[in-house]
Amino acid sequence: MTTPDHQSPAPQPPLPVAKDRIYRSPMALAGGVLLLAVIAWLGFDALIQGRGRTPWLALAGMILVVPLVIAFTLRPAVFAGEDRLRIRNPFRVIGIPWGEIAALRSGYSNEVVDKAGRKYQLWALPVSLRGRKKAEARKARAAADAARGDRPAGRGLGGLGAGGMGLFGGGAGGSITPTGATRAETDQAMDDLRELLEQRGEAESAQGEISVRWAYEVAAPVVAGAVLMVILFAVH
Repeated sequence: MTTPDHQSPAPQPPLPVAKDRIYRSPMALAGGVLLLAVIAWLGFDALIQGRGRTPWLALAGMILVVPLVIAFTLRPAVFAGEDRLRIRNPFRVIGIPWGEIAALRSGYSNEVVDKAGRKYQLWALPVSLRGRKKAEARKARAAADAARGDRPAGRGLGGLGAGGMGLFGGGAGGSITPTGATRAETDQAMDDLRELLEQRGEAESAQGEISVRWAYEVAAPVVAGAVLMVILFAVH
């Protein structure tokens, strides 16, 4: 029996693919589920109990309204991957490589600006002026507490001694760090996206073309419901 002088190396397992970070609006999700529940309750009641044209009008209304509710509440999302940012808005899906993004802007809305100057709004990350005010208030309270050297009332941890690691970190004479967030949730999400842009913007795999796809799966039932509604009113 002869043995080979050398053996070929065993094949290496493929590297795990990093999962996308997904950003969505919890308030929009909750509102969408509630609206769909109300529409289903009223619509099916009209379908079952209605007389004459009422069931048909209810059916047309549901075909028209349900996709719109889904489009503006449950559908919007932002997927941040290693190589590109995918934006799922109510009627479009935009894929932008990090290398094609010029800026991520936050004003009265959050948006992406590509190197050609085109803007794409992030429906999944709506700006909350109320959230910003709350975050600024928390930040001001934290600064005031730090200046006084006080811990927030009712949140200190006793018996930790110098150098103990509690919720606020540090020991005697150390700085006090509040646990409350000092940035609004959507502003923090935009900060995360800017950090990814800074890290991946020059990567070779993060270059390419921008893709835009219209959401025909949303538009088609909306148009069908609208046409059915017009027909029902026309034959009255």
